[in-house]
Amino acid sequence: MIMMMMMMRGCRSSFASSSSSSSSFGLFRRLLFGNPKSSISLSIFSFSNNFSTAHSKDYVFKHIDDALTLFNRLIHTHPRPSIVEFGKLLGAIVRMKHFDTAVSLLRKLELLGIHHNIYTLNILLNCFYRLHHADLAGFSVFGKMLKLGLLPTLITFSTLINGLCIGGKVAQAVRLLENMVEEGYRLHLITYNTIVNGLCKTGNTTCALRLLRIMEERGYAPDIVTYNTIIDGLCKDKQVDVALKCCSEMRGKGISPDVVTYNSLIQGMFNSRQWKEATRLFNEMVATNCKPDVITYSILVDALCKKGRVLDAQDIVERMIQQSIEPDIVTYNSLMDGYCLQGQMVKAGIVFNSVTNKGLAPNIFSYNVIINGYCNAKRTDEAVKLFHEMTRNGLIPNVTYSTLISGMA
Repeated sequence: MIMMMMMMRGCRSSFASSSSSSSSFGLFRRLLFGNPKSSISLSIFSFSNNFSTAHSKDYVFKHIDDALTLFNRLIHTHPRPSIVEFGKLLGAIVRMKHFDTAVSLLRKLELLGIHHNIYTLNILLNCFYRLHHADLAGFSVFGKMLKLGLLPTLITFSTLINGLCIGGKVAQAVRLLENMVEEGYRLHLITYNTIVNGLCKTGNTTCALRLLRIMEERGYAPDIVTYNTIIDGLCKDKQVDVALKCCSEMRGKGISPDVVTYNSLIQGMFNSRQWKEATRLFNEMVATNCKPDVITYSILVDALCKKGRVLDAQDIVERMIQQSIEPDIVTYNSLMDGYCLQGQMVKAGIVFNSVTNKGLAPNIFSYNVIINGYCNAKRTDEAVKLFHEMTRNGLIPNVTYSTLISGMA
């Protein structure tokens, strides 16, 4: 804490001569180290389309080893490339979701005496949040910015908002956005959608809808991502009627529902036991040339199996394969569960064994379903055998213990 206060005082003294600098760092400091208990408020928002990226030409790699090979070649080049070139390389590694690797390489650059720019510090900030190291994100990155005299940018603050939402601190993310507006920053739709997503994921769909209305009042148009996020949140909250109205509103603005929209609505209708409406939506989807994907079919398979229509579910799986849509582990888990619920353990076992033959790996849910099925059928020997197989495969049992105990009782 003492070191943190020294950093803050250093920030004030070092940038006292520049109002823009002190404003940026003052905001950054408040956002990182301010009161985390603030409530969600949606009073002030301002948006524009002035978002820009740091580099227009990016690297693309199929394998992480290719990126590492290039990195090693660059650091041994004389003279070494600028930090800009390393930034583009690290950006590609982050897009591959190798966050640990990116952090490690950034540290290696520091040891080699290659100084950060704001772009690489934004990458580091993003990696720390993705790895759930929020404390390091604030302390480490803020300190490096102070040391190098770099000012946080719009992307820095957008990364902070995204990181707070990833960590479930949506109230702080909303407060950050409000503070940015007060400081004169204008946000891009991507940042706005991040807040909407965070609100919906934390059960604050009503706030997300309110935010949507505020944005419209300000003359800023939501896109398909905004609507899909809110529709999905409403469906998960079983507010399917409101979700349908939201979908109609979206159409009225010239935004056509896509496969993500329909998947959320169909799942929501099944969960609300509105079978006719779910069927209508599926037929509408097909009629409008919106092609169902593996998620759509998996939703149908799961719903049919829960209703006891496992043969119809099997037909759906076969239709998927005929249409070159490969069922995934979720599809097969639902089908297997359907057979287990009907006590057809031979067929459930066939589905379970077919998973590995198709190049898929059974997950913890796969084992839980089949073990529970065998226990209910009083075939505990098979259940125990699969339990040991599961642990050998490195899967950690969760409810499996209680299932086995109940089956042996």
